[in-house]
Amino acid sequence: MNDPEAVRGPLVLLPSARTGPLRAVAQRVGIAVLLLFAVVAAVYADRDGYSDNRDGTLSLLDVFYYASVTMSTTGYGDIAPVSDTARLVNILFITPVRVLFLILLVGTTLEVLAERTRDDWRKARWRTRVRDHIVVAGYGTKGRSAIKTLLSTGVSRESIVVVDPDPRVVAEATEAGFVGVVGDATRSSVLKQAAVPRAREIVVASARDDTAVLVTLTARQLNPHAGIQASVRESENVPLLRQSGADHVVTSSEAAGRLLGVSTSQPNVSQVIEDLLDQGSGLDLTERDVRPDETGAPLGAVREPVLAVVRDGRMLPFDHPECTSLRPGDRLIVAASKRPREASAGDGEELARDNARREHGS
Repeated sequence: MNDPEAVRGPLVLLPSARTGPLRAVAQRVGIAVLLLFAVVAAVYADRDGYSDNRDGTLSLLDVFYYASVTMSTTGYGDIAPVSDTARLVNILFITPVRVLFLILLVGTTLEVLAERTRDDWRKARWRTRVRDHIVVAGYGTKGRSAIKTLLSTGVSRESIVVVDPDPRVVAEATEAGFVGVVGDATRSSVLKQAAVPRAREIVVASARDDTAVLVTLTARQLNPHAGIQASVRESENVPLLRQSGADHVVTSSEAAGRLLGVSTSQPNVSQVIEDLLDQGSGLDLTERDVRPDETGAPLGAVREPVLAVVRDGRMLPFDHPECTSLRPGDRLIVAASKRPREASAGDGEELARDNARREHGS
């Protein structure tokens, strides 16, 4: 049995602020109906100036009939203006309304065709230009949080592509300014629509562990060089995800449990951890290259607090014996604060006491 999604193919949605086609058509139909009623009112007000070949008089139904066939340019000729006033109304009002009516009908058709052509052109242009982007498979709680963190670290919205099987969820992503692909991320055809073979990073944020494994396998097959960051609920699935090609695996359930334990025993430490997880809100952990003026110096010479040093692919904590001096090529994991520290009155008093003690000691 053929899969309708496989036959139809994944749907790519680009961010846009344009009015929906149904709403645009409804607006034009509403304007056309108003024009029709305007013609009916004008003709009915001067119905004595018209002649009906059937009975010589015009009823309200006859007026609607005349307005309809006149505005659609059908014009059977059975009802015709005979007085000067009626003919003047036809020249100055009904004829311009007829032209406007046709413009609305033809314009709606042309706009729908042009919209489809423009949308296809934008998608083709995007596919040829997109590269080194980040694909997020799953736009649930984990996917949204991952994207929020990426944005806070300077990643642009244009370089993020969201893949999710729910069209409503993808529509929300496009409204937020991201490119969206509607489809199952376990299918290679869907990931190809998201340009996974040219992606720099792939974030697997699915709600199910088995889905995360399949997405990781498919993504790694399409792109052997991209970094794949995956999330699972159970720690027993971590080895399976690593074997599937994930570079880093985050266990969401255990991480939440550890945070709950820390919150119970050490609430202030838990607050600091939550602050670190919320990138850009206060305390942040950042990774950077060692600067030339820091090479050969101890960790204490670095302005920011250094928590770890990445050297030759190894993570060395700050108190490791090999971290006595920094080397070229090292990368530092440092703590930084987005909020500048303001000196308080207590700080000034403490500084004055220290100076007094030093003077007394001398």
